Amino acid sequence: MSFPRYKKYKPSGVEWLGDVPEHWEVVQFKQFVDIQNGSDHKHVEQAEGYPVMGSGGIFAYASEYLYDGESVLLGRKGTIDKPLHVTGRFWTVDTMYWTKINPEASGRFAYFCALTIPFSYYSTNTALPSMTKGNLSSHMVARPPLAEQTQIAAFLDRETAKIDELVAEQRRLMELLKEKRQAVISHAVTQGLNPKAPMKPSGIEWLGDVPEHWEVMKIKYLANSIEQGWSPQCEGFPAEAENEWGVLKVGCVNGGVFNSSENKLLPPELEPIPKLTISRGDLLISRANTRELVGSAAVAELDYPTLMLCDKLYRVRFHPDLCCPWFISRYLGSTEVRGQIELGATGASASMVNIPQAAILELVIATPPIEEQRKIISSLDLELTKLDTLTAEAKRAIDLLQERRTALISAAVTGQIDVRKF
Repeated sequence: MSFPRYKKYKPSGVEWLGDVPEHWEVVQFKQFVDIQNGSDHKHVEQAEGYPVMGSGGIFAYASEYLYDGESVLLGRKGTIDKPLHVTGRFWTVDTMYWTKINPEASGRFAYFCALTIPFSYYSTNTALPSMTKGNLSSHMVARPPLAEQTQIAAFLDRETAKIDELVAEQRRLMELLKEKRQAVISHAVTQGLNPKAPMKPSGIEWLGDVPEHWEVMKIKYLANSIEQGWSPQCEGFPAEAENEWGVLKVGCVNGGVFNSSENKLLPPELEPIPKLTISRGDLLISRANTRELVGSAAVAELDYPTLMLCDKLYRVRFHPDLCCPWFISRYLGSTEVRGQIELGATGASASMVNIPQAAILELVIATPPIEEQRKIISSLDLELTKLDTLTAEAKRAIDLLQERRTALISAAVTGQIDVRKF
């Protein structure tokens, strides 16, 4: 849908605003809101009570409230680019500003205005972005008459709600595709490609029945070796030149695809260990990570003569006539096996758990003949490519919708479109 422009414009005198409708004013943001400091909530925090607001919304409750009324919340430190609009009694944290809405302003319009503030212009610290009350208060914005503010805010509420629902639909689609992806992997590596193949009990409850001609065994009987690497103090950036040595980061296997750029440059004063370099067909498994990512596995598709294994990764090499490492990698990513790996992970911190070598080597697997393994992987790769393409399309749709949302808000609150009749 295209929207008309106003009939007459005037220069705003503000570079980023450009021309604004002739009957609009150009004022400081403090003409809309009176900015107040948030406050630490620990002394009033409890299980029930008034919502405690942060940049992500409600995250706790308090026995007292800081303000009762309509307010636009603005980030002060950390996440500074996520304004919120709230009403009623609330408490907000000391990393946020809360505001009193001025009598001649629409709180909802002020919120949409806040979404257009170029926060990066005012950040006072690059390590931990922060905003000063003075910078926010003096930021120049366009102000239509109050009745028009209300009209524009109502229009944006309707249109952004439509866009948000479309985004939600695409996100639901991505979740369904993710579930489908897992189901396809699990079926292929535990049931094979032939739906009419005779089945037999695997003897393992979580594995269930498997094709009759597949051999049930532990992974350790397929492996030639398992080892972990070395994690010296490295630079904070990756090795890029051909003659530079790098040490892999544990994230190089996230998502089941090996990412060689996930590495850190080895300082020139340290001697590399050539025996730890990565070869094509090496199965790499994360030994230490979050519970959701520990045990993530991927296979190196190429030789990497200057990339070394780190100590948070296992490298497993297999008997080439018994199994295909790509089959094992997909098996480790199946729903059934992921459950076993997460059960076997240990560690006091949820942000870092570990799996011992035995958690991998003692896993039971049903293995088809080597040629069938290769056919399964080839078929699986084709199917997953289709699903990944659909997922990428959904992600692109979300990006375009969010860009449209941002552009629509900006155009409406700066008067570049006239939405009064909509």
